[in-house]
Formats: sequence, structure tokens, C-alpha cells
Amino acid sequence: MNKTEQYSVLLDCSFFIRLLKENDPLHKNAYDYFKYFVEHGITCYISTIAIAEYCVKGEKDDLPFEHLQVIPFNINHSIEAGRLCGLVYSEKERRGAKIYPRAVVPNDTKMFAQANVQEDIRYFVSSDSEAVKIYEILNDNGINFEYIDIHQLYSEKFGVLPL
Repeated sequence: MNKTEQYSVLLDCSFFIRLLKENDPLHKNAYDYFKYFVEHGITCYISTIAIAEYCVKGEKDDLPFEHLQVIPFNINHSIEAGRLCGLVYSEKERRGAKIYPRAVVPNDTKMFAQANVQEDIRYFVSSDSEAVKIYEILNDNGINFEYIDIHQLYSEKFGVLPL
């Protein structure tokens, strides 16, 4: 891990769905992580990609932008997303999957590229069980951030007493 000591987190769409839906089984976990990050001065990023995903069923104004910094998907992220997607597709082909010549770069891989390029991002925070599978393939190829699955309590992850 070569991220800077003062670190940031990239929160994905599934995190915000859980955070903003009070009756979701993972709402309290998402809320506790978010509160921990805000109270400890940890910069919380949201990708323009996650905003687009959220706006499929939610409203932009629901998102807590007062505690977020937006990361637009840029050319450096695009190049890195292509590289990471190539690694994932190569591994999937090795496992027997058929990959079509004009494969789509999934949104999770694009956000992983953002986390990998943005030097201060130490954690990608999500509840997406499919995204973690892609992360595990990429983690074997030396990426620069860790995946936090909010199924794990923040107090367990960071070794602190619960809020």
C-alpha cells in the first residue's frame, strides 16, 4: 500500500443506497462508516459514475454533497480503466469465459481505476458482492487501494469502539 498517510475514501453507489435507505439491512453499517469518516476528517469522494448510477432511481439532491468531493472520470482514469479491464478479462478468459471483441468496461472497474490513479484514496467502500470479485482479481495485480465491504462493521475494520 503506497497511499499517503492522510488518506481518503471512494464511496460507491451501493454505499449511498444503503446510507440513504433507512430500512435497508446495511443502513446502520453505512451510516457508521460515513460518520466515522466525517468525524475523523477523512475526505469522502464520490465518482461522477456513482452519481449517474444513483440517479437511475434516486435524486442527485438526496446525496450528502456537503461531506463529499466529486471525482470526474477523466483521461487518466480512462487509460487505467482500460488496463484494469484488460487484466480482468484476461483472467476471466483463462477461467473459460468468452469475452467478445468489443467488451464493455464495467462501472466498478472504472471507479477502481479512479481509486488506483488518485494517490490519496486508500479505500474503496461498497456493499457490492459482485464488485469485490473483480477487486480480488485486480488485487493480485498490485493495485494501490483496499476494498472495504460494509458488511463488516467499521469498528472491526478500524479496531475502534462502536459509535
